[in-house]
Amino acid sequence: MLQIAKLPIAIFAALIITFPWMAHQIPVIDHYADIMVFVGIYCLITIGLSLLMGYAGQISVGHAAFFGIGAYVSGILTTNYGLNPWICMIIAMLITAVIALLVGAPSLKLKGHYLAMATLAFGIIIFIIFNEEIEWTGGPDGMPGIPGLSLFGFKFDSVDKYYYLVWAFVLAAFIFTANIIQSDAGRALRAIHTSEPAASAMGVDIAKFKIIVFVYSAVLASLAGSLYAHYLNFINPSTFDLFFSIKLLIMIALGGMHNIWGAIIGALLITFLSYEWLHYFEEFEVIVYGAILLLVTIFLPNGLVGVPEMLKSWVRRKN
Repeated sequence: MLQIAKLPIAIFAALIITFPWMAHQIPVIDHYADIMVFVGIYCLITIGLSLLMGYAGQISVGHAAFFGIGAYVSGILTTNYGLNPWICMIIAMLITAVIALLVGAPSLKLKGHYLAMATLAFGIIIFIIFNEEIEWTGGPDGMPGIPGLSLFGFKFDSVDKYYYLVWAFVLAAFIFTANIIQSDAGRALRAIHTSEPAASAMGVDIAKFKIIVFVYSAVLASLAGSLYAHYLNFINPSTFDLFFSIKLLIMIALGGMHNIWGAIIGALLITFLSYEWLHYFEEFEVIVYGAILLLVTIFLPNGLVGVPEMLKSWVRRKN
């Protein structure tokens, strides 16, 4: 793999490392470290979605299902069978990979809105299973008693400890995905996004690349689901509904789906909107999300990461 720019990664890592300390110095934002745990969990999903949609050009409206599969497999195996949570997380990712392969192989032959409808149908089916399989999932009442994580006797039993665990996974996923984007595989994905016939004429195995990136994004969503379950120690189906899949799409659209940094920015802003700022709007929350998506689509087609380039173009035109 090619090397990625080290300075932005180093600055990003430094900010992540120091954030809990900075937040604890200001009482009014002391709880932001907890919100940042959820930001990190959602970043794992949006990084995969950015690769899938922004670089490979494949639309998925069902990633809440993979998020839920990771959460429920980890929850069921640890709660009902007493297995080690780390082993359960790996099993959850393997199961998710197999399901994504079974879903992706036929679905990725579709294009545009048809692919979106196929993943939408898959998400709805999984959500119904979570609701109806009461013996396994607890149904609408949810599944309590999911154990927390520990490693060699070190327990991730506080917000700060779990914060660093989650963001370690995010940084690893970010660096790995960034290297994919700059590799030959990344160039092949961009070629598929631009023109499938042209990519095929150049010898790119379109079906293979589509399935691999779909499975990879699903596995990241599964990892995020497991981390979510072991952090809250409780899950219920309402977390993994259609609206959450749409919220994920808003995250990458707002940040900029054609740039992996956009996955981080979008997850950060939408998570803080959900957990901290939008409670003032109560039942109008959905309208706010709709307005954000509409405005971004019209005025910021490349998301917030595209703003600097827009400003540069505007300055050049003025001069």
